[in-house]
Amino acid sequence: MNVLWRQSARCRGVDPAIFYPVSEDESAAEAAKEICNACPVREVCLDHALARREKEGVWGGLTERERRRILRRRRKSA
Repeated sequence: MNVLWRQSARCRGVDPAIFYPVSEDESAAEAAKEICNACPVREVCLDHALARREKEGVWGGLTERERRRILRRRRKSA
């Protein structure tokens, strides 16, 4: 998968720890989500995470729990 989109990601150069909060609490991911919300490649990042079944962190503005919900919905509608 082409990862050139990462060059345009708003998270580039930001401390990765922000995107991997220690707490399971959804509010712990708010700082990362704010960065993602204004990112020009947010959708591509989310597609990447869904395709690779990323298990941890915030990708494309969604936590792992939120991405699992999307994948479950996709399986049910398929």
